[in-house]
Amino acid sequence: MIGGNTIQKVAIIGSSRIPFSRSNSNYKDLSNLDMMSRSLSHLVKKYHLQGKTVGEVCIGAIISHSKDWNLAREALLETSLAPETPAYNIQQACATSLQSTINIANKIALGQIDCGIAGGTDTTSDAPIVYRQNLSKRLIQLSAAKTLKTKMQPWKGFHIRELIPELPSNSEPRTGKSMGDHCELMAQEWKISRKNQDKLALRSHQNAARAYKEGFFDDLVTPCEGLRQDNNLRIDTSLTKLGQLRPSFDRSTKGTLTAGNSSPLTDGASCVLLGSEDWAKKNDLPILAYFSGAQSAAVNFLKGEGLLMAPTLAVGKLLQQNTLNLQDFDYYEIHEAFAAQVLCTLKAWESPEYCQSHLKQQLALGSIESDKINVKGGSLAFGHPFAATGARIVGSLAKMLREHDGETARGLISVCTAGGMGVAAMLESPILH
Repeated sequence: MIGGNTIQKVAIIGSSRIPFSRSNSNYKDLSNLDMMSRSLSHLVKKYHLQGKTVGEVCIGAIISHSKDWNLAREALLETSLAPETPAYNIQQACATSLQSTINIANKIALGQIDCGIAGGTDTTSDAPIVYRQNLSKRLIQLSAAKTLKTKMQPWKGFHIRELIPELPSNSEPRTGKSMGDHCELMAQEWKISRKNQDKLALRSHQNAARAYKEGFFDDLVTPCEGLRQDNNLRIDTSLTKLGQLRPSFDRSTKGTLTAGNSSPLTDGASCVLLGSEDWAKKNDLPILAYFSGAQSAAVNFLKGEGLLMAPTLAVGKLLQQNTLNLQDFDYYEIHEAFAAQVLCTLKAWESPEYCQSHLKQQLALGSIESDKINVKGGSLAFGHPFAATGARIVGSLAKMLREHDGETARGLISVCTAGGMGVAAMLESPILH
């Protein structure tokens, strides 16, 4: 009981996303607001929310302009949702839209709202170009100047090099290494071979291609800018083609991460509709799955821990909280930032030493059947618009659980993020409730 109210079950009603697009291709002229508005508008139309007031809309972006300070609210106002619907931004690196889903789910569970929309959007095609701080200060002083004399003062001591922009970077501020550099170190530490990384990448593309062919994504993905499916998907790739690619980060003979087994820079947006069980039934809306738990964790990567290993801890905490084993799931959605990250995570869960020292577990969590992992494809195939990936995963997993034939169906989500963090979540099919 919270505040006299019983904790409510949180239903995942449905989702919508635009196809994900490689950076500087189909969406090169679209902003985060453009993409998020299109995804959100389709969700509103799909579930007949026109003119209706939703409890809250929580949306995030990682790569954004200063003008997007109220992105969620502006995206909402571009749709036919009632303008009385409140909205706010959120950000936690690559887990942004998974965290936005958790936020909305928690408020529904506590009875603060009866429904809400979570989502995320990102574009590296429209990345903000930032100029050096001293030039910014000059321009701010200039905007406040009233006379010719005061307009000249800010330019005292100006040098042409101040016009050189600081280009966007995905390097960790405290190490100067990119996420790929860090993951290469993890691959070497855990002895993850290039061949196994390429095999996982191939399986991701094959699973995604099969899911599209079977029509799984027909109601989840809405066309945008000439795209009907993610343009990173390589239906005709092979181990031979993947094996011909050169290492992208460590260019020495030790390098194993390539453009083929690493997720590409991607543009896209996605969103999820959640509600209480009563609200879904009252509005004659489907319940695909229930959002039943989440945990987050972080590692001290500055002291040598793998930058992308935090999901192992988040999953461990989630399992303990719910008295479950790692094998008690029908589907595993492990975000494929890099094939090596997924393989390091799986190997860590199989290691008694790692589980004892990092997860405080006496025994290893154990192994997972590979045919239960990312069965409809993963980020290596779809691409990875940072803030949009979590909602993509939630939407697809919820549909998979609804369509599951067994008596029980449960899905586990694991997402790694920049800054040495990880987020895990658990979904259950209606049959378990």
